[in-house]
Amino acid sequence: MKTICFYFQVHQPLRLKKYRFFNMGKDHLYLDDYANRTIMQKVARRCYLPMNELLLKLIRENGKKFKVAFSISGIAIEQFRMYAPEVLDSFQALARTGCVEFLAETYAHSLASLVSEEEFVDQIRQHCRTIEQEFGVKPKAFRNTELIYSDRIGEIVASLGFRTMLTEGAKHILGWKSPNFVYANAINPKLHLLLRNFKLSDDIAFRFSDRNWSEWPLTADKYVGWLASPDMPGETVNLFMDYETFGEHQTADTGIFEFMRALPKAILAKKNDLEFATVSEAAKKHQPVSVLHCPHVMSWADEERDVTAWLGNELQNEAFSKLYAQKEKIAALKNPDFDYVWSFMQTSDHFYYMATKWLSDGDVHSYFNPYDSAYDAFINYMNVLADFIIELDKAVAAKAAKAK
Repeated sequence: MKTICFYFQVHQPLRLKKYRFFNMGKDHLYLDDYANRTIMQKVARRCYLPMNELLLKLIRENGKKFKVAFSISGIAIEQFRMYAPEVLDSFQALARTGCVEFLAETYAHSLASLVSEEEFVDQIRQHCRTIEQEFGVKPKAFRNTELIYSDRIGEIVASLGFRTMLTEGAKHILGWKSPNFVYANAINPKLHLLLRNFKLSDDIAFRFSDRNWSEWPLTADKYVGWLASPDMPGETVNLFMDYETFGEHQTADTGIFEFMRALPKAILAKKNDLEFATVSEAAKKHQPVSVLHCPHVMSWADEERDVTAWLGNELQNEAFSKLYAQKEKIAALKNPDFDYVWSFMQTSDHFYYMATKWLSDGDVHSYFNPYDSAYDAFINYMNVLADFIIELDKAVAAKAAKAK
């Protein structure tokens, strides 16, 4: 029997307002509150609320045989509290069913795992506290920002007590192997890895409404036929995607909600072939078939499945280096106001907006992007960062003077 594992990423960044050179030294409020509120409420209306309602209904209808998993960034939870508390209520209702698993991740949806083990661990612990506070559960499984993974990152995650981690079923890592099995971390085999089946995931996330796609229109029965096919090898099919797929990327008029409404019943009708499980259940049920060797970082982004979406050009690397050069000052100050800015400035989206990769990935990079160009994104970010550093240095100097 194949296990079907649905996992959804829920994240919205805190967007920066247009911040010019002349604002420096005068204006220390960096966020575009109007844009953040407007976008969160729009996505809540189109995606989070109707989809959460649908999932709750499906769980009740299917006698708890239907299960899903979420990771919700701390930055997104902050915005639910501020702009859409009813969304938080609806996620809490899902948590109470016992059929929904909430995963740990980096609080700020950051790239900390690439540069600072200490910061990475701090954010995971902060995120776990937030999940426990909001949903009453302690996360057992982990997924890094945008499924970023390497052997070393997996080892760190295992050292924190997690036994399951999600990542991409990237061809350049798997080679001839199938993503439809459980694998183990190459350094600490106690960490079990679930790999995204990117083709079947992207059939829903990206191709569903494409009328030029040879398989359009995609129906629940057709999709289940693929899942149950004897030509589909493996023990667990991992369908990982952005939650905004439902109602935002694939709008309601595409039939995406109707598809999802019909899918669990069609899957569960294959009683001896298919079943649902949360990611921890799937990783516990199926033993690893081998270790996964991943010495270099990979992710689920773009065709390359690496980290060049965020750190692929000079602009991105300069901004990233300048930001993390402030880490020791932040740690020394222990000031909640500086910690707050430090947190949202780390969000990976800021660096994603600076991408100069286009071709087939251009539409993905431009979605929800408030800037006209990568250069505009870089300048705006660096202006905010410059003012933040000025204030940070003042605070560090004041603390040092006081200590004397």
